[in-house]
Amino acid sequence: MNKLKIFNDPIYGFITIQNSLVFDLIQHKYFQRLRRITQMGMSYMVYPGAHHTRFHHAIGCVYLMQKTIEILRFKGVTISEEEETALYVAILLHDIGHGPFSHAMEHSIVNNVSHEHISMLFMERLNEEFNSSLTLAINIFKGTYPRKFMCQLVSGQLDMDRADYLKRDSFYTGVAEGNINSERLITMLNVVNDLLVVEEKGIYSVEKFLNARRFMYWQVYLHKTSIVAEQLLIRVLKRAKELIHSGVILQTSKPLDYFLRHDISLHDFNGEVLDIFSELDDFDIISSLKTWQHHDDFVLSNLCEMILNRNLLKIKIKNKKIKAQDIECHLDSVIKKHQITKEEASYFVFTGHISNQAYMLKTQGINILHKSGKVEDLSKVSDQFNAKALSKPVTKYYICFPKEKL
Repeated sequence: MNKLKIFNDPIYGFITIQNSLVFDLIQHKYFQRLRRITQMGMSYMVYPGAHHTRFHHAIGCVYLMQKTIEILRFKGVTISEEEETALYVAILLHDIGHGPFSHAMEHSIVNNVSHEHISMLFMERLNEEFNSSLTLAINIFKGTYPRKFMCQLVSGQLDMDRADYLKRDSFYTGVAEGNINSERLITMLNVVNDLLVVEEKGIYSVEKFLNARRFMYWQVYLHKTSIVAEQLLIRVLKRAKELIHSGVILQTSKPLDYFLRHDISLHDFNGEVLDIFSELDDFDIISSLKTWQHHDDFVLSNLCEMILNRNLLKIKIKNKKIKAQDIECHLDSVIKKHQITKEEASYFVFTGHISNQAYMLKTQGINILHKSGKVEDLSKVSDQFNAKALSKPVTKYYICFPKEKL
């Protein structure tokens, strides 16, 4: 049925899908849902162009995997047709479990269930539908396949996921510093003892990649305005759950209503729950915000209005933990101004922390292949690049509070 299919991508140009299984998976309703899930959550509040979707990203990852397999085979690495298909499927479906607004909703709609777990559940369901043709892809996704370089291409320091999202996100946000030469990086990849390595002449491309990743996290993904917007969104759903559980009727879509009424953990994720989850997307959240901004509840209506009209809380980021007296001072101010309880005020005054680690030195370092055949970690090879410094997690603390009267 499926002939050669072409996607026109603004980053890479024409992307051809020659594998019929991959195309059938793209056509599946579970994957088509990703057209309605934004890649960067609330970042469009800061970068107006950041409206690209998880669908864009997944197709881009498949393109980069196609190029990688082509390069590795050219260098003499044996990859069977079955393994090739499995790599395409694993990278295509690696983000299929993301909920509305991606990371912001990860622990709000469901109870401590990561998108990786939900992706796994979707893949297992699809494996049943497609006569066990996804089994090898699932093993690669889990990291249990013996040829470790394949697992690294799907989830590692230099995986196709990062190679695409850095380039794509920098393009759509207009943040040039995050732009990486993913094609150059891929050209420098090789395999030694079934582990991924980068040829010595590609070391500066790797340095650029890690610096770009660090920059994008502080400047884009962890931008203070994005943090505030995401935290407000999390609190909207928390308040909605509280109101529903106390008997208040809230108008919303059926899938979102289900997750607001039920406390769903990983062991609750049966086939029925997965199908309901597959109907959730960004539009459920936005339409609910538009309805709830007119609700009688002071907290819910104000939180929704803040997000819709970008009238967000003020945020201060510090290198040290926020003092308790600072929190109490802001809480008291909100309580007095609006005659609300301390519990209600805590929706508008709260603290948290953010952290960034550009290079995972201990868990999954990047290995450099010398011309002599010797393999060394990047931190030992680079002349000016301080990989050890980038491998230390940097944590910052923030406090959010109203700029003025709500």
